[in-house]
Amino acid sequence: MKKNRPMLIAVICVFLLAILLQVLGFFEVIGTGKDFNGIFTLKDHLPLYCVALGGLLLYLLPKKASTIIFGLLFISFLSFSAFLLLNTQFNWNTNLSLEVDTLFFALRWVMLGFIVFYGFIKKTLTFWILVALLVGISIGHDFPFFGQGLQIFSQIFLKMIKVIIAPLLFATLVYGIAGHSDIKQVGRMGWKSLLYFEIVTTFALIIGLIAINVSKAGVGIKQAAAVAHDIPKVEAQTAKEVILHIFPDSIVKSMAGGDVLQIVIFSVLFGIALIMVPMAQRKPLINLTESLSETMFKFTNLVMYFAPIGVGAAMAYTVGHMGLGVLVNLFHLLITLYIALIVFILVILLPIALIIKLPIKRFIQAIAEPVSIAFATTSSEAALPRAMEAMVSIGVPRKIVAFVMPTGYSFNLDGTTLYLALASVFVAQAANINLTLGHQIVIVFTLMLTSKGVAGVPRASLVILLGTAASFGLPTWPIFIILGIDELMDMARTSVNVIGNCLASVVIAKWEGEFDPNSEEAKEISI
Repeated sequence: MKKNRPMLIAVICVFLLAILLQVLGFFEVIGTGKDFNGIFTLKDHLPLYCVALGGLLLYLLPKKASTIIFGLLFISFLSFSAFLLLNTQFNWNTNLSLEVDTLFFALRWVMLGFIVFYGFIKKTLTFWILVALLVGISIGHDFPFFGQGLQIFSQIFLKMIKVIIAPLLFATLVYGIAGHSDIKQVGRMGWKSLLYFEIVTTFALIIGLIAINVSKAGVGIKQAAAVAHDIPKVEAQTAKEVILHIFPDSIVKSMAGGDVLQIVIFSVLFGIALIMVPMAQRKPLINLTESLSETMFKFTNLVMYFAPIGVGAAMAYTVGHMGLGVLVNLFHLLITLYIALIVFILVILLPIALIIKLPIKRFIQAIAEPVSIAFATTSSEAALPRAMEAMVSIGVPRKIVAFVMPTGYSFNLDGTTLYLALASVFVAQAANINLTLGHQIVIVFTLMLTSKGVAGVPRASLVILLGTAASFGLPTWPIFIILGIDELMDMARTSVNVIGNCLASVVIAKWEGEFDPNSEEAKEISI
């Protein structure tokens, strides 16, 4: 393996940290006067030693030997995990000794050490985010209390992302409209975007309905199995309230609340108004919004350096407070959603990409990072700045990205729309209410209207689902069941939302005849 000084320094630091924690543990035992075994165990400090050992092996061994050892570790991890799953499912009642359990525990963390320190060779932010996902899952599983305490880092990351959204949207939209476009082009992009969004989300609704009616995941659930959770009390939204919510009564309030759709409406009207102003008065504002736009993208790059920590902390918190056991609970509903989303990507989004002759490999490389962020944080908004940059990097003009993607985050939530169609019928199935096809269609189209503007708010779709259930007289107790795995479902649907909106920006750019992978804007950004 090629010698890597930063890797070696990091390995030494992890070893020293492990020794420090172990020494502090001994001092804690002495200070409390309690029995050592009751307060400090081998597994408390073993992970750091194992991670450092993995990094040391990666540093010292040739590439081929490192690959073989990592492969053996990975096979042992999969085999042991499969054995534990089968032992639980089929009640084999095989008890493993503490030594065997500790051995596989250590081997898993050594494997993670290989992955973590390979980041010093790979040197990409996307890879570090994926590393953070794996480490976060392990911390949440092995040290749930500590994992839950890491939530503050994911909250810091989300706060830093949210502070970017309003100025970035305002600057990019206004500059895109007033600096490069005319009113006719804005109108063209508007109706083309809405037409595309409507077609794609309709397909998402249909796939969601088919999936839940085939799987019947809600049939046979008893009300006694529901677990009480604190869910926000909501009231049904009327059509008037939905329409009024689109338009801002105060742009300051909209920006403070992070209401993407209201910011988009204000920015579009502001940009159109700016076109009507004489050039002498228009130019200073155009220059200001151009500078602000560029600055916010640089600001985004700075914040993204914190992304691995924020993403890892989010996963540690999720697994820490829910546990891996939740993957078994309600597995039927969970797998129905995941399969439906995969079908949607393969049957709807992939053919669209092929029709427009999208360079798929480059597109996947560009969206890997924003999709990873969306998956871990369950917030489309957290991935928005990086997703916009990614699309510019593959050839979509910034003016089109600035218009289509924020609009899509309110009108083109493919994953959320599919989930709401599936979840609403699941509620009826769990309550043993037989919905006709006509009733199902009315419910899901109502959901499609009431779901506008939920992008960027983790699990806001659950609140929308409650409001719609109240509108159609459906019981709420099945929604308590969904809450147990909603975070895992939210990860998948939010990721699909991001993929769908990234693809939409390419579709509109191709439709406008302005997609150019070799443009100056694309060359300026490195993803």
